[in-house]
Amino acid sequence: MSHPGGHDRVMRAFLDQLRREVDGDVLDDPASRALYSADASNYRHVPRVVVRPRTTDAVVAAVGLAARHRVPITSRGAGTSVAGNACGTGLVIDFSRYLTAFEIAGDRAFAQPGAVLDRINAQAGAYLFGPDPSTHSRCTIGGMIGNNACGAHSVRWGKTSENVANLHVLTADGRTFDTTSPPALELPGFDPAWFPRLTRRVSGYALDAPTLTQQLVGTEGTCVVLLGAELKLVRRPERRVLVVLGFPDTYAAADHAPGIEGALAVEGVDEALVRAVRTRPDLPEGRSWLFVEVEDNPERVAKITKSSMIVHDPAQQRALWRIREDGAGLATRMPDGGEAWSGWEDAAVPPERLGAYLREFDELLAGHGRRGITYGHYGEGCLHVRIDFDLAHGYREFLQDAADLVVRHGGSLSGEHGDGQARSELLSRMYPPAAIEAFGRFKHAFDPGNLLNPGRIVEPRKLDDDLRILVAPPRIPTRAEFASDTRRCVGVGKCLNTKGGVMCPSYRVTREEKHSTRGRARLLFEMLAGDVIPGGWRSREVAEALDLCLGCKGCKRDCPVDVDMASYKAEFLHEHYKRRLRPRSHYAMGWLPTWLRYGLVTGFTARFGRLAGLTPERELPTPVTPLLRRLRPLGEGDPVLLFPDTFTNHFEPGIGIDAANVLAHLGNRVELPARTICCGLTWHSTGQLPRARRVVERTARALHPWTSRGVPVIGLEPSCTAFLKAEAPKLSGEPAVRALADATRTFAEHVAPRLPELGGAREAVVQTHCHQYAELGFQADRAALASAGIAPEVVEGCCGLAGNFGFERGHYDVSIACAEQDLLPALHRHEDALVIADGFSCRTQIRHTTDRDPMHLATVLAGLLV
Repeated sequence: MSHPGGHDRVMRAFLDQLRREVDGDVLDDPASRALYSADASNYRHVPRVVVRPRTTDAVVAAVGLAARHRVPITSRGAGTSVAGNACGTGLVIDFSRYLTAFEIAGDRAFAQPGAVLDRINAQAGAYLFGPDPSTHSRCTIGGMIGNNACGAHSVRWGKTSENVANLHVLTADGRTFDTTSPPALELPGFDPAWFPRLTRRVSGYALDAPTLTQQLVGTEGTCVVLLGAELKLVRRPERRVLVVLGFPDTYAAADHAPGIEGALAVEGVDEALVRAVRTRPDLPEGRSWLFVEVEDNPERVAKITKSSMIVHDPAQQRALWRIREDGAGLATRMPDGGEAWSGWEDAAVPPERLGAYLREFDELLAGHGRRGITYGHYGEGCLHVRIDFDLAHGYREFLQDAADLVVRHGGSLSGEHGDGQARSELLSRMYPPAAIEAFGRFKHAFDPGNLLNPGRIVEPRKLDDDLRILVAPPRIPTRAEFASDTRRCVGVGKCLNTKGGVMCPSYRVTREEKHSTRGRARLLFEMLAGDVIPGGWRSREVAEALDLCLGCKGCKRDCPVDVDMASYKAEFLHEHYKRRLRPRSHYAMGWLPTWLRYGLVTGFTARFGRLAGLTPERELPTPVTPLLRRLRPLGEGDPVLLFPDTFTNHFEPGIGIDAANVLAHLGNRVELPARTICCGLTWHSTGQLPRARRVVERTARALHPWTSRGVPVIGLEPSCTAFLKAEAPKLSGEPAVRALADATRTFAEHVAPRLPELGGAREAVVQTHCHQYAELGFQADRAALASAGIAPEVVEGCCGLAGNFGFERGHYDVSIACAEQDLLPALHRHEDALVIADGFSCRTQIRHTTDRDPMHLATVLAGLLV
């Protein structure tokens, strides 16, 4: 029997050799191991070490060392696999950090494994790579090849296996070769009768594929390690039309789908999925819909239906497709808020059998007392579903019955995402013993030592072992809601996007997983589990990851499952510093309303910054006399209460005066509270939750004479307005706090319906405050700007200052880099345009980085009206 100490010495020697011989990052710290412990599945495998190689030679070196030390090897791209395909206990090789290069040559692309699909298609000119899974903005070519990815357009362009010309691969014993000119291999024969006849068969090994290249696509890293790929590109359609068909139920939609010919995509979307969208889109009458995309050809469109919604506008098409693409995240919460899980994620049947299969599948769900939200690739008979499993009871029995059902319909356990740990054990229910034996011989021809992603497809691990929430339950005291929140992230990785939306600014700068919303959520989960991340609420690893969280709340809007990392960060900071001294910036910035109220900052701005631990690169704004406190009731008509937030009151009271004048001009009696008030945001964002609660409760009671009468409370500072509406009611259950939340409006919400057409035409760059983006929306602002004759370019990216974040030591470079992503380029493109920014932080960042003078919407309207 080997001695544990001997194993430790061997592992230390392995790690030492990796650091000496591999050109790349060798990560075996607790945070890195925790970050890579899961993919987008239900499973958890904590790796011993993660390597991010810089070159393909480094991959060869790492694999060689792992093989020499008998360490299992798992290849990983974006980590979005939903079946447990991309997490392992040994060496995890992350290709997505450095091996991202590609070249385009006509209708071919030559890509390293970490190249991202959307980046290839953005450079491919008149061509594109046809397969397009919903994770196309971050999925890697290596991951697509590993899982034989398909996506919405496979009805036209097929699976990844049909779009790959050649693979350059590495075996565990160190051989490298192109699959178009392989070495001598002892590969098994096969019987065609083993394989069901449908295009979306992804389960098992494709022994019946005509070429070795196609046989190795979809092997999930169990046979070879991918070093590069030659991809076939298809001609990009010049124009597309989206036709949306409505049906009374999902069965009718599934029955109709096979009859649609010549489409680029035929996707099914159910009512439950649409209900999960923040803003429900306009759709034809029905409870289930088919999204049918075709090339812009009137005859082809007419053949689909004469009664439907036909969408030509690309922006509207993208908005509708986003519902479908975010399905894997949206479906993780049931309509009543309950959790739903992957596991039986993407079975496929012949398209003509989909309606019948779906009816029986729903009966199966009901028989097991389960519910699911279904959607998917109806044109090819592939059904996605998230189910409210009790993972501790009945999970295995349901998956076995579901496997038998899909086999009875001539289908495949997986039609897109591969088998992984979720379905490999079930392959014996789909394939005869001779096929299972042939799969083993096929893997053995490439990987006789069973080192490459063991436990998947061949000699599978049990499907109900290693389930994340069972093997790593919370072990440190916490609220049940917080533990559930750390599970809210399911790993689909939309936060890894680097274009579009706000989430996640610091990740876009650093490109480090620990600075993504997903990474932070995973670290919080592992912190509660306590076996990899030590220290509980005192964890240094979690504190370091959250230090660069700007608290922008972009994730609450952009994440399909509404992860709210700003809120989680506030709770972590509350626990982390409980009964301990805090950083000086928490006392300075968190208590800023108090210091300003008593005049302890005025005249000592520079000294205050030094004493407070703030960054020396920034000049602190100079407080002024809070003129709003002196403002008497103004105007006549329906009363409104102007909320004199700390920033407006103490730094830019002129904005408040402009707002009051506009409101009065539009027929309101404008009133202000007699005493100084505050929402409590600055205490909340620094994790001083008891104080934040006391502050907002005191304010809510002071304003109750107005809110109890239904008087609108008009907010000018978006962060404070968003806090009052969304965060304060979670912080306090006092009825006065709820009443204040219900009464609060943004300035634009109140004035937009009352504005006359002001004429004129002026361009403007508008920086949307992140909290407004996340919590309040921008529709009313657009309406107000339209009435004012202003054509905006709206920046939907974080300014980078984000309250206290950009003022704290150690954050300046990241703060400026965030501004350089979206805000500053927009300002450079429109040098003569107005600059409108309602957020005090946004205006401050603009003043610190340009010579422009940003204005609040209230000031712009006052100049036109008053």
